[in-house]
Amino acid sequence: MLSEDHSVPVASLAIVYDVGARNEEKGRSGFAHLFEHMMFEGSKNVGKTEHFKFVEAAGGSLNASTHADFTNYFEKLPSNQIELALWLESDRMCSLAVTEEKFKNQLETVKEEKRMRIDNQPYTPAMLKFEELLFDNWANGHAIIGSFEVLESSSVDDVRRFFKTYYAPNNAVMAIVGDIDAGRLKEKIKRYFASIPRQDDPPEPSVAEPEQTQVKHLKVEDSHAQLPAFLIGWKAPPRRDPDYYALGILNIILSSGESSRLFQRMVKGDKVALQTLLWLDERRGPSAIQGFVVYKPENSAESVRSIFLDELSKLKSEPVSAQELQKAKNQFLRGLFSSGSHQSLQRSLARAEMLAEYGLFYKDPGLMDEDFEAYMNVAAEDVQRVARRYFSDNGITVVDVVPAQGKAATEAEPRTN
Repeated sequence: MLSEDHSVPVASLAIVYDVGARNEEKGRSGFAHLFEHMMFEGSKNVGKTEHFKFVEAAGGSLNASTHADFTNYFEKLPSNQIELALWLESDRMCSLAVTEEKFKNQLETVKEEKRMRIDNQPYTPAMLKFEELLFDNWANGHAIIGSFEVLESSSVDDVRRFFKTYYAPNNAVMAIVGDIDAGRLKEKIKRYFASIPRQDDPPEPSVAEPEQTQVKHLKVEDSHAQLPAFLIGWKAPPRRDPDYYALGILNIILSSGESSRLFQRMVKGDKVALQTLLWLDERRGPSAIQGFVVYKPENSAESVRSIFLDELSKLKSEPVSAQELQKAKNQFLRGLFSSGSHQSLQRSLARAEMLAEYGLFYKDPGLMDEDFEAYMNVAAEDVQRVARRYFSDNGITVVDVVPAQGKAATEAEPRTN
């Protein structure tokens, strides 16, 4: 997909592969994330780490990320250098160097990343346990970073098979936005990508989730946490479900900024918490509404949680005012269009990434406009309806995080109420 914007001499390329943690098989977790690293290990015409060197030497930037249901890569360059991105992406799509040495090297890199970003960070291991507990389907709940034991027991042939299955042109969508000539660029895209053979379509993962009918609760000791906290959440519908838009507006009302309901009540008003967060974990399959509260140790988890739940209950019993609803919609629009927002559609990269995602997920990037309109059409009764439907007493999942007294986390006994 190509979108011309000649306001500044910059162009962004985003390519999204239809592979994430949900595509992995039991006994093969972590492969999607491993490949985010492997894709920078060199290909037929590009040496190890040279992808970074070429882009940065041309004045550009790049990155990649792995998600539950996709993996994305991007380059942002001066527009007269966008052909460089085409060459780099096509070269690794058709000729990634998957060798035993590179596999073992990146396995060690992933191990180090897990130690730094997960194992040695407060609350992060508990967050992974929370997702495992919240989702009943392994495809939805297992950690993106995967299991070291699984990766170490895999062979380079397993890695090559994964690459051939998922890193094929028929399993990817590319969007280029910015100061481009779409007609000329189409010919260059054909030159670099047309000869790459398609592969058999990958199997479609099963991500169905059963309805939760009992409270799930877990207590975890955290040797890196200085203060107690809890994670709380409910299962939610997938992106573009009719309820999805009202939940997005509800999330803003509860947790966006210091004027939000949770901050005003728990941090500023009752002064029981130091941090309150609520977010909608957006996925094509079943999603989740997740909350995180760090509270003052003189309070009990139960008392703080009752305040949190009380604020959610108010949305069930009292419709939000027209002013508060409009404020939430304005905040949504600001995130989409303010120049200071990372996801602002004023930025060529944000537009490229969104176009590629809609193209991959729904085969129709025009649905972006329909979705924006759907958010603007959310009414107060919609917010009240989804609060009643999804914030159910029996659908709650909770993980309590307790600072460990000089030892690693050991207590993790699940129970149901």
